[in-house]
Amino acid sequence: MIVAVSSRASVWATRVAVRMGVKPVEMKRFVKFVVVGGIGFIVDFGIFNILRLIFLALVPPTWNTAAVTTASTIAFLAAIISNFMWNRYWTYPDARGKSFRRQFAQFVVVNFAGIAIRGPIVYFTHKWFGDLVIAATGMSTVAGEAIGDNLSSVLAVSIVMFWNFFANRYWTYNDVE
Repeated sequence: MIVAVSSRASVWATRVAVRMGVKPVEMKRFVKFVVVGGIGFIVDFGIFNILRLIFLALVPPTWNTAAVTTASTIAFLAAIISNFMWNRYWTYPDARGKSFRRQFAQFVVVNFAGIAIRGPIVYFTHKWFGDLVIAATGMSTVAGEAIGDNLSSVLAVSIVMFWNFFANRYWTYNDVE
């Protein structure tokens, strides 16, 4: 399935790249990076929602923000590992001139900067999104907060994706043509 999506996306990326004056290989890498990001998104949000339910069941309501932020951070760490493996072996297979350890360390540094960007976004927006959903839809508090928590994570992931692509392309995987 990933190969089929990738080949269709690759043809599209080549056409767009030629029109934009971007190297087709860079556009293909970006498309692969986005596909890997989609896999990371599934890993991230799956783990986030499982941990969110567990943590919220274990802590008093006054600790909800800490529980949601912690679940988000752990999920992000799991996605980092998944994304590194996919990017090293699929998006940038020609970037294996660096040692695994060095490249992984660089990838982790970039992604920890991403956590530093993501954490405050989730922390400061999850309650606002939850309140907005509850007010706009009349949903129960539990359902509205769950949707709000996920909306704050979507916002954070969307912002951090661009940071991760450019920082990793020009630092972690800078040894590719």
